[in-house]
Amino acid sequence: MDTAELCFLSADRMSQLIAAKEVSPVEVVQAHLERIEATEPVLNSFITRPGDEALEAARQAESEIQSGRYRGPLHGIPVGLKDLYYVKGVRNTSGSRIYDSFVPDYDGAAAARLKEAGAILMGKLNLHQFAFGPTGLNADYGDMHNPWDPTRLTGGSSGGSGSAAAAGQCAITLGTDTGGSIRIPSALCGLAGIKPTYGRVSRYGLAPLSWSLDHPGPMARTVEDCALALKVLAGYDPKDPASANEPVPDYRAALTGDIRGLRIGVPKEYFEVPLDPQVRGAVMDALEVLRDLGAQVKEVSWPMFHDSAAISTTIIYAEAAAHHRDLLLSRGREYDPSVRWRLEVGLFISGADYLRALRGRAIYAHKAKELLRDVDLLAGPMEPVVAPTIGAENLQVDGTAVGAIGALTQYARPFNLTGYPALTVPCGFSGGLPIGLQLAGRPFDEATVLNAGYSYQQATDWHTRRPPL
Repeated sequence: MDTAELCFLSADRMSQLIAAKEVSPVEVVQAHLERIEATEPVLNSFITRPGDEALEAARQAESEIQSGRYRGPLHGIPVGLKDLYYVKGVRNTSGSRIYDSFVPDYDGAAAARLKEAGAILMGKLNLHQFAFGPTGLNADYGDMHNPWDPTRLTGGSSGGSGSAAAAGQCAITLGTDTGGSIRIPSALCGLAGIKPTYGRVSRYGLAPLSWSLDHPGPMARTVEDCALALKVLAGYDPKDPASANEPVPDYRAALTGDIRGLRIGVPKEYFEVPLDPQVRGAVMDALEVLRDLGAQVKEVSWPMFHDSAAISTTIIYAEAAAHHRDLLLSRGREYDPSVRWRLEVGLFISGADYLRALRGRAIYAHKAKELLRDVDLLAGPMEPVVAPTIGAENLQVDGTAVGAIGALTQYARPFNLTGYPALTVPCGFSGGLPIGLQLAGRPFDEATVLNAGYSYQQATDWHTRRPPL
């Protein structure tokens, strides 16, 4: 099997070949290292690339598998971590030169679980500075570039995670999602990406942005690969105060593809905000596919959808400012100005305003819970547009001028506020750029969300397309 084919195999299929000893982890990792070397000058997905260590880990994985010590479906699989995830002995920059030489002396929960599963770390991935932005721009380490068109944004903040997975540099990547930062780059780069329920995946050893909204999770080219990764990552961790002690199902085994009778609600409010007509058309076609697969698709109303921006902005800005305050006061001039001004705004949010936003969030979550009594999932667009041009601060969406930040986060933030699981899967293309469909469900019911995405994926071929890079 040639290098390109190895790099675009799903992790699910790759693991089958590795387990059967038809392909070795060394072959797999070497192929991905060559792919990184060929594409990285264009994409700029990585901040740190420990190539020799990756090959050594692959040799160890091969030795274990040859001797009958196969650890499971991530054994020998190349993964990349957003540069917020602590890995012992590997620098963790958080996307800022301020932390250019910071090297953690312990593994965070995600890194520890991936290592235990036998996954191979290909490197630490680029991101919007301090994870505070949805575009994937970085003044310190360079902007990330979309493999479908390098003049376009990857989305953020997990932009390097998006480009690396989409371009075949890694089979699975990890991002974090505070206002859409897993789902935005997944949609713009043509990936599956899931924000699990808040508390489902430990945040221990993860540099924070907003403690009550941060969600770690996987990104990959298929839903199956997200399911494999989530099974390893999920579970209670006493080191994370927000960790939920809930049973973790076998997400891969739950992918039956059968969604007959599944009740899917489509909030009419999704279509009351600016939305590109071609994106709308692709999403409506996707809903028809779900209906043809046996789901019951109906329009619902979620009036508080329109309040998500105001509530979440107050919470994110206040919590991020609280975390950064001391560093901002001592080294503020070293921040990217676009990040710095938002943190400075957060310093002026009063305690009363923050508490009012938390109260609004509680009402918001209650209304979402009521809505999900009558349906099993909510479905709609993930992004109102395809990937914008790098540097675009304002967008024209169906004749309406909107800010890029507001547009990219408008469908994402509701599920950070509720903490409910949300998945994006590719559902079409416009001008050669991917379009994403978002599916969201009840808390700790990632299995249903993933199965719906898998069912749709199996009925279409959008996920099989490769970027031209």
